[in-house]
Amino acid sequence: MREVMQAILDFFLYMIMAVFAQNAVFTRALGVSRLTKIVEDQADTLTFSILLCSVQIISAPLGYLATSLIKKWPYQIYIRPLVFTLCATAAFFVVLGVVVATRKAHLARHAVAALPMATFNTCILGTLMVSATQGFDFMQTMGFAIGSGLGYVLAVQVVAEGQRKLDHARVPEMFRGLPVTLLYIGILALAIYGLTGHTVTF
Repeated sequence: MREVMQAILDFFLYMIMAVFAQNAVFTRALGVSRLTKIVEDQADTLTFSILLCSVQIISAPLGYLATSLIKKWPYQIYIRPLVFTLCATAAFFVVLGVVVATRKAHLARHAVAALPMATFNTCILGTLMVSATQGFDFMQTMGFAIGSGLGYVLAVQVVAEGQRKLDHARVPEMFRGLPVTLLYIGILALAIYGLTGHTVTF
């Protein structure tokens, strides 16, 4: 019973850590290019976020299993990125099947169009890589994956809201759009980096 409670505690601790202290976007810059694209295009961020979280949840156990299987291979660090890409691809087809089976045709087309961008990005692959290199157990891997997905959703919402606030006449014309968005993300990243106890060394 104690081991089960410890595993559940680890799950929630790693999930909370991934959402805030180790936010995939703000502390590791994972998925920044996709984030700026969907915010700039004013795409349906909710659909994208749900798809990304779904792929994250499905690919995490596949990545954990694959890491366990190739652990003793002599060149595992070289083939690991390919293995994780295959895990993300498998998750892509699972989510695609669910979307097509459960949504109406015109809604499914919109979700299917966003699914490749939500699957093949550094947020998904980076989370799998971090879990493997840090030697997380299954519960820690799942907690970190779910937390990373939720952290990405949080980052999307924060950046989208910031983008709306930054669309102001007082922002110099040359900084509008992507430049000011990247500056905003950078300032947020420094703030979160500082909140986690890091200091800048000169």
